Amino acid sequence: MKNFKMKNKFAYAGLIAVTLMVTSCEKYTELNPVNSLSEATAFDTPANIELVAAGVYNTAAVGTYNGGTGRGYPFGAAAIEQGEMRGEDMVNLATFYQITYESTYTSTTANNINLWSNLYALINQCNILITGVEAAAAKGTITSAVSTQYAAEARFLRALAHHELVINFCRPYVDDNGSAAGVPYRTVAVNSTDAVSSQVLVGRGTVAQDYTQILADLDYAETNLPATRATYAITRATKGAAIALKTRVKLHMNDFAGVITEGAKLGTSATASPYKSSIGSYALTSTPDGPFTSFASNTESIFSIENSAAANGGVNGALPNMFGPASLGGRGLVATSPNLYNASFWVTGDTRRTLLQVQQTTTGAKYFFNYKYKDYTNKTDYAPIIRYAEVLLNVAEAYSRTTVLDTRALNLLNAVRNRAVPTANQYTIASFASQNALTQAILNERRIEFAGEGRRWPDITRLSQDANFQVTGGGIPAKILVTALSGTGSNWDATLRPTTATGKAAIAYSDYRYIWPIPTDELNANPNIAQNPGY
Repeated sequence: MKNFKMKNKFAYAGLIAVTLMVTSCEKYTELNPVNSLSEATAFDTPANIELVAAGVYNTAAVGTYNGGTGRGYPFGAAAIEQGEMRGEDMVNLATFYQITYESTYTSTTANNINLWSNLYALINQCNILITGVEAAAAKGTITSAVSTQYAAEARFLRALAHHELVINFCRPYVDDNGSAAGVPYRTVAVNSTDAVSSQVLVGRGTVAQDYTQILADLDYAETNLPATRATYAITRATKGAAIALKTRVKLHMNDFAGVITEGAKLGTSATASPYKSSIGSYALTSTPDGPFTSFASNTESIFSIENSAAANGGVNGALPNMFGPASLGGRGLVATSPNLYNASFWVTGDTRRTLLQVQQTTTGAKYFFNYKYKDYTNKTDYAPIIRYAEVLLNVAEAYSRTTVLDTRALNLLNAVRNRAVPTANQYTIASFASQNALTQAILNERRIEFAGEGRRWPDITRLSQDANFQVTGGGIPAKILVTALSGTGSNWDATLRPTTATGKAAIAYSDYRYIWPIPTDELNANPNIAQNPGY
């Protein structure tokens, strides 16, 4: 056991330890914080059980960096930035994300290791919560119904975490229907009294097996979660969040019929806009900045990770700091790609350029930055995980893929797009010469609508095997280097629309760097897991 712990210092931070620590308010959580709970008392009272659940959400928000302070893993700023830096719609300006942006990672790279270790720490906390509430219900500490609801919350987060792992460390499901090596799907709690658990030694299985278990967890969550919450309405799991996440997961499987079926539960089968879900009352906000000007309470955010002035990931883990320009108080680490900003499909007059993009005013660095996260002082912006706009576009794509020039796909696309573009630029079915043209418009819309939300890499990888819609070669796209950017801001010009040359070559889908390496700590601890080829 000593050898196991020494070699695996970070990969199982929170997997071997019970990880029921609920950090004080001055750090990362404001959900009824206490200093700590012992394993012996964590599930002894309903109040303690709620504190344990709060601790699970805290881990989802900020995690640790090399076992220390929070950095926005697994579902905070760092993870969202990683999703953007693996794609081409933002430009890396500094060394902070250079390894990810230029694909020079190894099995000991800190960002990769910390995403892996924090996701598995979250998964283990979910499993501890499930085991604990089941035991508490058996003793009569809480009712069976309350126990089941907590377990459903944990299974939602467990599914979300495993899907994030698959997206980054595995070949996509669409590569031979998920036959590639997956990630260990851990469903049993490991605490500090356990010897090397069978869960620690779980092998990789296949991507398809992971997806089967992800969907099983989400089905359970859908059945047993409430449709609405009086408090923490968008920051604790709900029935609608489970359904919405299923539309994303099934889209990654090219299960278009399944996407349509799940979306219908949230109101997407209506004949035309305005779309509204009877579950959770989700609806688009009237303007595209609605979810970001009122992130704690709006109709569009289905599930978000909470932050506050007293509870955030700090300078290195808060969204406004990571995304924002120095002239506004951010760190200026990544800029919006001028090739996205100038793209022909991002039409003149689209209000997302004025509402959700901002130009740095510092002399010699007039780049454009994402402006969805604005609280540079208190860092209170929530991290968006899934919005109703994504559900609408998921279903729009599914309709477009299955029926030629489907007006249902058009209507769903327009519901999202028309709130931002001038009337003269709004689509009709005559705007598209083919089925593929409509599908491409939906994919283009995703790049604009979800810029800065970490969704670019997931879209790249799920489209990798589709010759009609993949980036060149189906791999990691070519990228702009900071040396190609003018200090005057001339690269960003929605009138002349210049193209900025890419200085970092694309990486083919067949290249080993397409997926991340399994961390060395994991390999040392688990003889039943194999490294991704090439590392």
